Amino acid sequence: MKKLLHAAFLYMLVGVASGLFYREFTKLNDFPEGQFTQLGLAHTHLLTLGFIVLLIVLVIEKTFTISRSPKLFTGFFWLYNAGMVLTSAMLIWHGSLTVLGQESSAMIAGIAGLGHMLITAGMIVFFVALRRAVNTSGQHTATVEAAAVESAAA
Repeated sequence: MKKLLHAAFLYMLVGVASGLFYREFTKLNDFPEGQFTQLGLAHTHLLTLGFIVLLIVLVIEKTFTISRSPKLFTGFFWLYNAGMVLTSAMLIWHGSLTVLGQESSAMIAGIAGLGHMLITAGMIVFFVALRRAVNTSGQHTATVEAAAVESAAA
């Protein structure tokens, strides 16, 4: 659980910092207000997919202990975070090039796409782990209820 808490906190810090960078970098370079750049997307990706999603996963972990399947949980954690780092880095790189008036390359879009694929793969692994944890939790609840009924009947 601490890994999730620390990662969520780190995404919150980096997300806020990327918003500050977006605002100041565009002002410094006289980038027209209202013109699109992917720097703003980096800010929202980091805060929403990094900070908020990982806080939700932390609550789910506390409720269902999805880390009882350590291979699945570890797979989710590293796939998801690798995807977040790649995606965010490419959004910042591409957005910075836009602000500086330089051409972007297909490589940046390709790497950002790979980052999104890793995020998706991580979420699939997360749902497999969650389903396993929910099924295990439901079986445990049924066993506890059956034991309670037996002891009440005795």
